[in-house]
Amino acid sequence: MTAPPDDCLARNEWICGEYLSTRREILADAVWQHVQLTTLSVLIALLLAVPLALLARRWSPAAGPVLVLTTVLYTIPSLAMFSLLLPVYGLSASLVVAGLVLYSLTLLVRNILAGLRSVPEETRRAARGMGYGPVRLLLAVELPLALPAAMAGLRIATVSAVSLLTIGAIVGYGGLGNLIYAGMNTYFKAQVLTASVLCVVIAVAADLLLLGVQRLLTPWQRA
Repeated sequence: MTAPPDDCLARNEWICGEYLSTRREILADAVWQHVQLTTLSVLIALLLAVPLALLARRWSPAAGPVLVLTTVLYTIPSLAMFSLLLPVYGLSASLVVAGLVLYSLTLLVRNILAGLRSVPEETRRAARGMGYGPVRLLLAVELPLALPAAMAGLRIATVSAVSLLTIGAIVGYGGLGNLIYAGMNTYFKAQVLTASVLCVVIAVAADLLLLGVQRLLTPWQRA
């Protein structure tokens, strides 16, 4: 009988240290692309979500259309979303970023709006009585009090983006999703498992990082 191969790569095992040692650069590039595209997508979504939530809060007739639009966007399947955006962005990283931005808007707008609506009206009246104008009231009172709900939405949106980014592998910009997709096509066990575990690590690390930022920005909650 032929003896089994000595190394885990040749045996195609799920857990293989040899894969980690020989593919470090490939894994590092995939992790960097994953983190970069996720961060860019969430930041753009946040820049869009804040004005939309403020508009919905200040002008009540806009609340319904804003929430309906962002909810409808979230219900579109990811493959269909990328297909709809394809004529605009082509096969590029921008296509994936645009899709993730649209998905993140629902979570961010809803949570920011919920946080703004949770600010007690008596607090607003007290601030106005102290001479706070609209801008100072927003920056010094409303946004800080809305921060816990907004950060909760940001954490969920970020973790969701980490997961959804893997779908970008269909256009070659999926970060670790590229390795998962290629590994599944060739049944390369170590690659599939390693890339999947790294996705989980990125999601957990991002959530813990944002939780730490939330605790720093809301010291009154710790008290």
